[in-house]
Amino acid sequence: MMQVLIDNRDGNVWDVSDIAGDMSWKTSRIGKAGSLDFTLLKGGLYESERYKYRNGDIVQVTKDGHPVFYGYIFSVDGGSGETVKLKAYDQIRYLMNTDTFVFQDRRASDMITLIAEKFRLRTGYIADTSYVIPQMAEDGKKLLDICDKALTLTLVHTGRNFMLYDDFGYLALRNVEDMLLDFYVGEESLLTDYSLSTSIDEDTYNRIVLYQDNKKSGKRELHVAEDSANKAQWGVLQLYQSVGEEMSVAAIRSRLDNLATLKNRETRKLKLNALGDIRVRAGSYIRVWLKEEGIHQPFLVDECTHKFDGALHTMTLELKVIP
Repeated sequence: MMQVLIDNRDGNVWDVSDIAGDMSWKTSRIGKAGSLDFTLLKGGLYESERYKYRNGDIVQVTKDGHPVFYGYIFSVDGGSGETVKLKAYDQIRYLMNTDTFVFQDRRASDMITLIAEKFRLRTGYIADTSYVIPQMAEDGKKLLDICDKALTLTLVHTGRNFMLYDDFGYLALRNVEDMLLDFYVGEESLLTDYSLSTSIDEDTYNRIVLYQDNKKSGKRELHVAEDSANKAQWGVLQLYQSVGEEMSVAAIRSRLDNLATLKNRETRKLKLNALGDIRVRAGSYIRVWLKEEGIHQPFLVDECTHKFDGALHTMTLELKVIP
């Protein structure tokens, strides 16, 4: 059973479960806040003059007592009809603010904690990302972009993938491997439909060149990792990036190896339509079994949309392979 509460922040909390409909909860792994869209019947059970809904009000949604969404109304779209449309975002929305930060010898987890403290955001479990980023200077950038950049640098240098998300009103940071769900989606398990595409057009590279400018010698030193077999199959797909002069050869080689693992492969996009399970969200790591495609492995959830229509709960998942 769904329960939908609206907290006016003035001591009034309204249970609007019976007049809420067309509910859609969407989460994205990178670059977007979690959102909740729903409609409310006007009037209905609530004739009290105190009953209202306005931007900034808190929306809290649970299903069978389990937390689903905690966020804040950002738009109210009404008119002469019998319903009003509301859109709420979770705390990640406040990371769309812009600011300037200069970090020196900080971990991504440190940066996220400092940003959250400055903007008075509530934090929950923040995993230790371990890798110390020598320097990041971000001028007038979105806070979420700064966090994503720090996590990407951590991934490139360590191979460890972390997910920043809102956990029912608290910012959380976890290793995606710790977000592996204990069930699968596929044949005879929740799945109703799917589509699959493979590509080497977006983020695939079989020759990776990291260059380092040596100011003393005036020369540019190249460090290369390449896959001859894939070059013969796909042609040369080259990624060309600079690295700091202070990086050691061992550190450069480690970065090359991590980039080769991440980039020297086809990208596979898998979209699933399935019966809903609220444990699934963007950043989840979920097993998929599609016998016809020869797929029996975990995938990372890039986008997740849950729809609630009365007793019917469905979800659409957009997935990607992680090495």
